Amino acid sequence: MTIAVGRRVVVRYLLPTGHATDALGTLLAADSETLVVDGKRGVETIAVADVIAAKEVPPPPAPRPR
Repeated sequence: MTIAVGRRVVVRYLLPTGHATDALGTLLAADSETLVVDGKRGVETIAVADVIAAKEVPPPPAPRPR
């Protein structure tokens, strides 16, 4: 994976139950063993071995006026 730290990403990874889930947020750190993503659920540390897919995504859309 060659996504730069500081970019907004989505990471799909396996939970211990075998189900997959997504982490969406800013990539805080990445090394050969873990990814750290800061999203709405807080900071998530994800084992690279559990990652199914990861990609950079655009910034969230601007809030709509009410």
